[in-house]
Amino acid sequence: MSPLARARRIAAWVLATRGQLALTAAATIVAVVVVGLLFAWSGVYNIAASRGHLAITDWILRFGMENSVKAHAPDEALPEGQDEDRVRLGAGHYHAGCAYCHGAPGTPVSPVAAKMLPPPPNLKDKVGGWKDGELFWIVKHGLKYAGMPAFPSLERDDEIWAVVAFLRLLPQLDRAAYRELALGEVEPERASGAEIAESGDDQDAIGACARCHGNGEGPTSRLVPLLHGQPAAMIENALRDYAAGLRDSGIMQTAATDLTDGAIRKLAAHYAGLPRPEIEPERADPETLARGEKLAREGDRSRGVPACLSCHDEQAIPTFPRLAGQSSRYTEGQLAAWRAGLNGRSPTGRIMAPIGRRLTAEQARDLAAYFASVTPAGQPRR
Repeated sequence: MSPLARARRIAAWVLATRGQLALTAAATIVAVVVVGLLFAWSGVYNIAASRGHLAITDWILRFGMENSVKAHAPDEALPEGQDEDRVRLGAGHYHAGCAYCHGAPGTPVSPVAAKMLPPPPNLKDKVGGWKDGELFWIVKHGLKYAGMPAFPSLERDDEIWAVVAFLRLLPQLDRAAYRELALGEVEPERASGAEIAESGDDQDAIGACARCHGNGEGPTSRLVPLLHGQPAAMIENALRDYAAGLRDSGIMQTAATDLTDGAIRKLAAHYAGLPRPEIEPERADPETLARGEKLAREGDRSRGVPACLSCHDEQAIPTFPRLAGQSSRYTEGQLAAWRAGLNGRSPTGRIMAPIGRRLTAEQARDLAAYFASVTPAGQPRR
């Protein structure tokens, strides 16, 4: 029999029996569903996390998880070379949001987290097996069956990439190097026995603002704003907006959520009263600075952009931040968030969001460069 004749014969058989095949398939599906429901109803399967999965169940879950991540992850990668600003920002969030479950150099995984099913892995041994885009996807979306949460603010890809940048460096860090990146000038081990008894040990200054924003000194990352000398009212409002989810930042929402109203007032007053640290003004080409200064002082009527200094100079009302001396990377990043439609739900955000959307990318860069070149009031001039 020729191949063509054989194909016709098979096709005729399928057509003749398709009703029977469909009925058989439907009956099989119903039977599987009924058996599954009876199995679940019986309670025979032990769901206790203390017992762990069957080996085949664990293999299927891991196999499915790994392939799902690879299928959904973006192809993007971190730029070549180490970006210290990104690494330090990512280290701060890892310490506050990830270290409890995954541990850190010199600090083991919490015994409570270690009893999760599956237990959170020590990431020093795992990150090398994933591409940058895959790590990004895992940090952003979490993992269902593992109980790993999604990033608190899914819109802030810039913050998620900062965590990925830190994870790439994590396998190389010892305890001292990790603490220098994650804690900065915070030294929680100085706590007395009474302080440890009342508030816990150095595990690990989880909510300490100084880890990222500095205290005696300024921020260690140029992606973090300088709070020293900013108006207390502005800092208070920002913390309350982050805690209420009105501003988009997975890092700041994590830090602000557990703060009491009294703690917010004290923090705001503390940073408002700090002297401005000596920071070298950033340099940029004269044309960029001239465009930025003109926009800051006069705005752009053709695009409906008011003069920035009408709200952000040293004499403005205290609910708005002072921008002089902020790093260009931070200011440009914040303007990018406005331009992307983020941070528009708070009272001040509803004012700034439409203005931010009217700025071009070049205008945002010019403004950021200009403000970074200005020595803020209260900072000694070099």
